Amino acid sequence: MTSQTTVEKAPREPEGTRVPAPVKGLRGHPWLTLFAVAIGVMMVALDGTIVAIANPAIQQDLGASLADVQWITNGYMLALAVSLITAGKLGDRFGHRQTFLIGIAGFAAASAAIGLADSVTLVIVFRVLQGLFGALLMPAALGLLRATFPAEKLNMAIGIWGMVIGASTAGGPILGGVLVEHVSWQSVFFINVPVGVLALVFGLVILRDHRAENAPRSFDIGGIVLLSQAMFCLVWSLIKGSEWGWGDARTLGFLGAAIVLFLVFALSQKNVREPLIPLAMFRSVPLSAGVVLMVLMAFAFMGGLFFVTFYLQNVHGMSPVDSGLHLLPLTGMMIVGSPLAGAAITRFGPRVPLVGGMVSVAVAMFGMSQLTIGTGTLTMSLWFALLGFGLAPVMVGATEVIVGNAPLELSGVAGGLQQAAMQVGGSLGTAVLGAVMASRVDARLEDNWKAAELPPVNAEQLEQASSAVKVGMPPVAPGTPPEVAAKIAGVAHDTFVSGMSSAFMVAGIVAVVAALVATLTKRGANAEAGAGAGHI
Repeated sequence: MTSQTTVEKAPREPEGTRVPAPVKGLRGHPWLTLFAVAIGVMMVALDGTIVAIANPAIQQDLGASLADVQWITNGYMLALAVSLITAGKLGDRFGHRQTFLIGIAGFAAASAAIGLADSVTLVIVFRVLQGLFGALLMPAALGLLRATFPAEKLNMAIGIWGMVIGASTAGGPILGGVLVEHVSWQSVFFINVPVGVLALVFGLVILRDHRAENAPRSFDIGGIVLLSQAMFCLVWSLIKGSEWGWGDARTLGFLGAAIVLFLVFALSQKNVREPLIPLAMFRSVPLSAGVVLMVLMAFAFMGGLFFVTFYLQNVHGMSPVDSGLHLLPLTGMMIVGSPLAGAAITRFGPRVPLVGGMVSVAVAMFGMSQLTIGTGTLTMSLWFALLGFGLAPVMVGATEVIVGNAPLELSGVAGGLQQAAMQVGGSLGTAVLGAVMASRVDARLEDNWKAAELPPVNAEQLEQASSAVKVGMPPVAPGTPPEVAAKIAGVAHDTFVSGMSSAFMVAGIVAVVAALVATLTKRGANAEAGAGAGHI
């Protein structure tokens, strides 16, 4: 794969004194670069949520077990989370253009292979490959934007980039529902092939590789192994904690191993000539605050949104497509708000928009904690819209703070940090808020069952009922009289909503903490070293 490579020395002159070199033709044009990388990023972001809709059809068609279906999601998530920072380093070393194009080609090929797979084992294997190739292209996309856009336009570019991710993530369930219902589960994966080909063609024609003069020239293999093991143990403990129990020796063992491996990794980085993650990066308080902020934002957003789908589908009885449509206020506000947030951050700096955004997220979470069985569409839409309004500046601003405060030669690592923080935060939020939900349901279900004067159940039956209620499903046995079934549904939905309310309260508190962390952020100190490779 050929590329046009320019080696660029990060300028030392004060911001505003640099005159961008003109771009001739398509290659390296900033806005066309944004268009090219947005296509690839859209494909990966869409795949993060669209597959959940296809899982039941995959289970039925391939005769998969529940554990197999969970691995379809978990294998992808683990591969993505474990590889992101290393993939960013690969981009810094070999060029973000090459890394991005390889990621696009591999992701599309793995998607096609999943659609052709005739066993769930092959589906899982190719999902892991999807995660690995997705990890290659996500940090590379940010590295390309950082190297192409001048500082005064970078926030707007990241705003549009964030808009694409938000819209694709939220639109996944809608598109997935349509494809599974009217075509097949395979079409959920086959759709990535034409999108991938389009992204590859545009990437080959438009993308230009920019490399910092002092880009890394070697690899910290030991650091890669240690960090990968640490990330695996952390994410695996978060994925399995709800199944094993948070006090289980296996859960605590993986968490403990993650902590030890992270400490060993940090110590090892001090003795390597070109470390995987130079610890000096974290001497930047704004960069460190940006990483923490991204974790907390993803904790509240992804952890909270996990319950919204169950609430809409299992409590309100909506189809997957209808539930996706009810989330359009969230999607719409992220689409509209992201480029506006980019403009505001460029004008005023990131601190005020970030604090305001997390305050809006907190208010939305506290508002969603008041949802009931009978809450109407208008009220839900208002809270969803406020959530999207708050998320937009955080997605844009935290990304700019992380990438803009990192040296140009480490923009790929910074992009990997940003994406890894989102993955860890989302996994942590789903795990912790899931535990809050489970605890609340276990505490309330038996009393609510008795208060409704339902037939007595033994401990085993209560445990089975609790498992169903935790996702909003009434545990109604076949042949149950209609009046009894209605009472069981009422108890199940009331108990589920009570647990969901507790989870949203915790998410709101986390968002308040994130707002305080946001006060430590400021504009990227190294943003002007990014490039101005061309005219705007």
